[in-house]
Amino acid sequence: MSALPVLQTRLGYQFVQPALLQQALTHRSFNANNNERLEFLGDSVLNFLIAHQLYQRFPALPEGDLSRLRAKLVREATLAEMATALNLGDALKLGEGELKSAGWRRPSILADALEAIVGAVYLDGGFAAAEQVVASLYKHQLHTIDPKAIDKDAKSQLQEYLQGKKMALPEYEVVSIEGEAHAQTFTVQCSIKPLHITTQGVGTSRRVAEQQAASLAMDQLQT
Repeated sequence: MSALPVLQTRLGYQFVQPALLQQALTHRSFNANNNERLEFLGDSVLNFLIAHQLYQRFPALPEGDLSRLRAKLVREATLAEMATALNLGDALKLGEGELKSAGWRRPSILADALEAIVGAVYLDGGFAAAEQVVASLYKHQLHTIDPKAIDKDAKSQLQEYLQGKKMALPEYEVVSIEGEAHAQTFTVQCSIKPLHITTQGVGTSRRVAEQQAASLAMDQLQT
């Protein structure tokens, strides 16, 4: 099965106009008919839908905290994490330079493509379709997000969680560094040996990759 039908199955949405999905997956390095305009639209649609979900889920939370929660949910690292779970990189259309530098794993490219897909779904199926896809993508995050922890990064949350259980702290190890010096992609492994949990994060720096790996570990601990 090709990448597009598999991706649509994972999204839970079948495009009436498959060309919109193709465009959403096309990076500017590939050709002029790329996903930048769809990303612009998808960013706004996503921000509104997440704001609406948070407004309903946390009726007593003040505006400032709602804004911080939304920022956490729509930031690049979160979007890239979801895109990776969808194997979005397998379906991307990239130019030769981006292919050589493993652009299909770069968080910024993955995050932009996911936003573009939201924009494409909105154009293809309307507001209700976009709302359904976003709700499905964020089902776990919306269920587990903790307003009390919104100012703490993933590594800090993971460390506090393990310390609270009187367990050894996680170990972080750089698995690989790919790409040119100006556009490197880091893969970092996070290991919690007592719990037999191992996750991998990918980012444009070691710190970003560590944060993503820690976030994935927290997701496993909370499921």
